[in-house]
Amino acid sequence: MINKLLLASRNLHKIQEFKEILPAGIDLKSLVDFPQISDIEETGDSFQENAFLKASTLHEYTKRLCIADDSGLCVHALHRAPGIYSARYAGNKATDAQNRLKLLNDLLGVEDRRAYFICCIALVGDNTEAYFQGIINGHISNDERGKKGFGYDSIFIPEGQNITFAEMEPIEKNAISHRSRAFKDLKSYLDLLFKV
Repeated sequence: MINKLLLASRNLHKIQEFKEILPAGIDLKSLVDFPQISDIEETGDSFQENAFLKASTLHEYTKRLCIADDSGLCVHALHRAPGIYSARYAGNKATDAQNRLKLLNDLLGVEDRRAYFICCIALVGDNTEAYFQGIINGHISNDERGKKGFGYDSIFIPEGQNITFAEMEPIEKNAISHRSRAFKDLKSYLDLLFKV
């Protein structure tokens, strides 16, 4: 029975979210477990291209079933920016805090603060290539709120909520997040593939 997955990420927050959302019984490893593998550059023009690039490159190297996601925040008033550049919005070496500050500054005086998080997951194996996507709509707060989460969580308020992702407990966020929505379809696929 196949029950091992390799995640193309070294982001500890993301790895933990994947572990919490994946079906029980799946052994998830990540690039943290393979320090000899270099980081894979995201040179694609879309979330799906970047996810595929990471998963397929890792599969070529390891010959194992690999998953990767590319996620980002898209703000309507900024022509969907930061988009695929979410992790480096304030520069290639920018921290999460610097990215959030730049976004808040870019939205100063802007009334339309609608935004959405998107997650595209690629699953690549010897005879497997599949994609799963999730989106959650919301808006950008005027200032940072909450200490949980990571990335833009402290300035994103999901539709129908009055608190940011960073003010939610992980179980609350994982129930509605873009990543969990992509995982619903992925989980159905994995349940069949792994026969969990």
